[in-house]
Parts: sequence; structure tokens; C-alpha cells
Amino acid sequence: MDSKLAIIGGSGAYDLLKRNNLGRELSLRTLTTPFGKSAPLHTFELDKLRFLFLSRHGEDRYALSAPFVNYRANVWALKECGVERIISWSGPGVMNPEIQVGQFIVPHDLIDETRNRDYTFFENSGIGFIRQSSPFCREIRDCSMESLKTLNKNFRDQGVYVCTQGPRLETVSEIKKYRSFGGDLVGMTLIPETFLARELEMCYAAICYATNYAEGVAERPYESGKLFEGMANTSEKKLVDDSVLSFPEIIIKTMELLAQRKERGSHCRCHEAMWRYKKEETISEDWRSWIKPK
Repeated sequence: MDSKLAIIGGSGAYDLLKRNNLGRELSLRTLTTPFGKSAPLHTFELDKLRFLFLSRHGEDRYALSAPFVNYRANVWALKECGVERIISWSGPGVMNPEIQVGQFIVPHDLIDETRNRDYTFFENSGIGFIRQSSPFCREIRDCSMESLKTLNKNFRDQGVYVCTQGPRLETVSEIKKYRSFGGDLVGMTLIPETFLARELEMCYAAICYATNYAEGVAERPYESGKLFEGMANTSEKKLVDDSVLSFPEIIIKTMELLAQRKERGSHCRCHEAMWRYKKEETISEDWRSWIKPK
């Protein structure tokens, strides 16, 4: 059984934990890392596949907003557990009106609009110049899209994800700016996760589900006391709930496809991200020695 894969769950992950929708739980632990404690790490088994699951925002409710997630501790802990591939799920807003609320998107690129986050493991060192022509793992993206297609899900095979600082939502003018940059989705969580995983030579890609239209994209009256103050209407909320509930089957199919590719010897280049530094003997094969926390 393959236990080298992890799922980082976004908004709604805590609901799946409470509903026991992720399979048979084998263990639960929290790791202490050089960057503090990780989020709880659950080991699940579902349809003979074993994987780690981490809910980035909290275990039983939305306890942590995006700027305050300890991304370095979480990614370090997954690496320490032997994880080689990470599938991240995220529920961004929609800037591209061609995308439907509830639709799945497998993003292919990022724009970073965050501030003051801990972007790198490589403080106090001269390493970390890593090319980002394709920030998401090709293998995971391919298998995610094949999974969505096989399961007859409504999805788009690419999208540019703009990551903002949060926790506030964006202004109308900001959305216009991000859209002019070529952005399709706007969220708060994929950065720095994406870059941290690549630094530790782990495969990482995201499956997104569109949760609502961003400010100014669709006319929505202000509704006090509701999620996002009414940015998603009742029918859209139902579509989003259905998308979240379908994640276990999507993840299982994606993991099965990844296992098949591994058996065939197919692989990406994510595990070679630090090869130049190893070749020059700037660093050793022991990834823990690369990191020099304050």
C-alpha cells in the first residue's frame, strides 16, 4: 500500500473529518518541527490506499485563516513522514466569468500577492534558486485531470491562481487588477505551500473547486451574517457542498492513477529541484541538513 502521498485539505476539510468520509483512520499525531508544531496528521486507509491527511484551517471548525497557517511546519512534517507527493485542495473565488461556481479547476500557474509570509526553508543560506516555469507537479496534474474526467466531473484543465494575503476579501478594483494580470481564481492558501514543497523536492499540485464569484464579477446583494455576506447564493452553496462531498472519490482515483504511473516508471522532475546544489556538493543528500532555522 502506498503511504507516500498526503492530502492537504482546505475549507470544509474539517467537515469531512467529522463525517468520517475519508476512510478508516489508522493513526493521529502531531510533529514538532524546527518551525513549531504541525497541524494534526491523520493516516487513513480507503479502498486499500493509505495516505496522510492534514486539515490546514483546523480540525473541527475554521480555526486558522490563511495568513496564520504554519506552512513550514506542515510541509516539513509531511517530508519527515516520508511523503513524496502532496495533493492540495482549495476553494478559491472566481474572477473568470467563464468558470462556474462548483466547478473543479486544476490550476497550472500562480501569481503571488501575499506579504510577510515565511516563503522558504532556506533562511541564513545561499541556496534556493529554483525555477518556477511549472510550479505544480506535472504528474499530479495529469492524474487529477484524468480522475475528474473518468468520474465525469465538470472541470477545467488549467487556471491561474492569484494568492492574496487575507483574511479580508478583495476589493472590486483589486479583482480587476488581478484579472488584468491573467488571473482566473483568487484564494489565500497555495502560497507558500507550493514553493515549500518544491524546496524539499516533493511533488505538489492543487485541485480547486470554485466557491463563489469574486467581488464585482457577479452582482450579489449584501446579506449580513451569512458566509462572505452573501457572495454565494443558495443554489451556488449547494453546488459547492456537493463538490466537497465528492472529494474522497476524486482523491482515491487520483492516487490509483499515480500508483499506476509509478509502476510504469513514469516520473516528473520535482525530485530534482535541488540537484544542482547536490552536484556542486553545496548540500548533502540529507534534506534536514539543508535547513538552518533561526
